Amino acid sequence: MSQYTIECLKKVSFFENLNDDELNILKSFSNIRSFSEGEILFYEKDEPKCLTLLTDGMLKIYKTDPKNNEIVLHTFAPFSLIAEMAVLEGMAYPASAAFLTDGKVLEIDFDRFKNEFLLNPSVTLNFFKSLSKKIKYLESVISLNIVLDSTARLAKYICENEQALNMKHKELAQHLHMTPETLSRMFKKLVTLDLVEKDTKGFRIKNRVGLEVLFE
Repeated sequence: MSQYTIECLKKVSFFENLNDDELNILKSFSNIRSFSEGEILFYEKDEPKCLTLLTDGMLKIYKTDPKNNEIVLHTFAPFSLIAEMAVLEGMAYPASAAFLTDGKVLEIDFDRFKNEFLLNPSVTLNFFKSLSKKIKYLESVISLNIVLDSTARLAKYICENEQALNMKHKELAQHLHMTPETLSRMFKKLVTLDLVEKDTKGFRIKNRVGLEVLFE
């Protein structure tokens, strides 16, 4: 397990400039936890106690609306830091996190991390780069869901994330904050407009320029 922890740390850009001695210090206050598909990592309003690094599996960050519908804000793959802003600010988690697959996280004691490493310029710079990326992602989510209608939202998302065409419709609908029924109607509309086509393997983009016209 110790070597596994070290290998995980080496794969994170935050720690890429740390030497072996520093990695071993970091490992000394880190802990691996395993989760099953569907298991909750944390709930909205829980108090964070550690930095959390996703090392295996897929994790969704979501909120629940007044009608108890899930709104998926983001999906993370290894090796990603999860909700580091909440930890840094000492605030409650603003959303919940659950595993879409079996997975593992590496938990790092934040007080020890802050005292030992947060004054390291390379670690601090990479920390804020991660926060900046997530702010940009949040801006794109706001734009996607407030500015664009359902058709434009789907067109923009599949243009920027073509692999999403291989997702289950229920999962894709959650990402786009629409019902599966609405998503099916939007796909039919794009097929009718000759912008996407369907074959035995699913949907694929047929006219990217035409799709871009819908949201630009």
